[in-house]
Amino acid sequence: MRVACVDVGSTDTKCAVVDTATGAVLASLSVPTTVETDVLDGVDALLGAAGPVAGVYCCSSAGGGLRLAVVGFEELVSAEAARRVALTAGARVVGCFAGRLDTAAVRALRAARPDVVLLAGGTDGGDGDTIRHNAGRLAAARWRVPVVVAGNRDARDEITALLGARGMPVAAAGNVLPRIGVVEPGPARAAIRELFLAHVIGGKRLSRGPRFGRLVTAATPDAVLSGVEVLARAVGGDLLVVDVGGATTDVYSALQPREQAPDAVAGTLWQARTVEGDLGVRWNVDGVHDAAAREGVALAAGAGPLELAAAAVTVAVRRHARGGRDLRHVVSVIASGGVFRHADPAAARAALGPVLHDHAGGWALPRDPRTAVDVRYVLAAAGLLAADHPAAAAGLCAVLAHAQ
Repeated sequence: MRVACVDVGSTDTKCAVVDTATGAVLASLSVPTTVETDVLDGVDALLGAAGPVAGVYCCSSAGGGLRLAVVGFEELVSAEAARRVALTAGARVVGCFAGRLDTAAVRALRAARPDVVLLAGGTDGGDGDTIRHNAGRLAAARWRVPVVVAGNRDARDEITALLGARGMPVAAAGNVLPRIGVVEPGPARAAIRELFLAHVIGGKRLSRGPRFGRLVTAATPDAVLSGVEVLARAVGGDLLVVDVGGATTDVYSALQPREQAPDAVAGTLWQARTVEGDLGVRWNVDGVHDAAAREGVALAAGAGPLELAAAAVTVAVRRHARGGRDLRHVVSVIASGGVFRHADPAAARAALGPVLHDHAGGWALPRDPRTAVDVRYVLAAAGLLAADHPAAAAGLCAVLAHAQ
């Protein structure tokens, strides 16, 4: 069966036609995203070129993707756990607030313009007063942005009822930090996805009718992380994926579960993502130069796209590793993004050299990882297909896992 996997990005819209029986990519197509008119114009052009398909799976990061703010109890515990969970849900975290919200904090939260708020705080059976207080402040402020309640379970029903009675779109999820040192991203990630699809996609006015909202099933980074999880099983070891876009550079790592560090009070996510909103090779070129200068990464004033990408990846991976990710055991490094896909394959892999020999970065380097480029953009497709067609998703990733 032929299906189309479509990613509506901020710059380009991509389509991979996949045989669900084998996981083979039958065609790879792309057009510039048609945000000036209707994003479905580009989608329909790709589907027309793809030929007959039995189904369409679609993800989107157009219109700025998913903007999410986190409100937690303690900055280094529940708020940090919630921030990490938000990133795994494909969100760009635009604000992180800890403790009891006051008038100034509510004003700053509103100014951050989130699409969704993740309200956390308190382990199960622990502090419930702070999350109740923060919910009350949102209710009093006549908050209208969707809220996911993912804190102390003893307060969850009360808070959900309070916010719902004020007319807010609200969803309850399992606690992101049920116990100190234990982080559980799945329930909150699913709730964020549902609110994104129900309330955010249509609100970005990317398309005139409801069809686009019905078509999209995930934020693009959420789909890619699902694909990374499938790829990690195919690789059979620790995996690092770097995705360089026009506006951001995303880093994904999937690590084999090991003994957790005793000081990891916010828990350890074995599959994680970080997004660097100042590192992009089209819209944030100045950000790449500024970050490279601060980090002491060499980058010429007139650097070309691959040089910019190499610098962006070096800085982004440093930040990712400094967030507590142990990348010493990484056996495979995969590069994604148009700047890599459209480059000469040897040159694209060579652009990964600086990060793999980054002895000045302050993080322990992988010993001898395999490198490859996702030239057919299979990670998003694998993530989109993982639930309905797991064998096809595995087939897509098996080829990438052994690419050279």
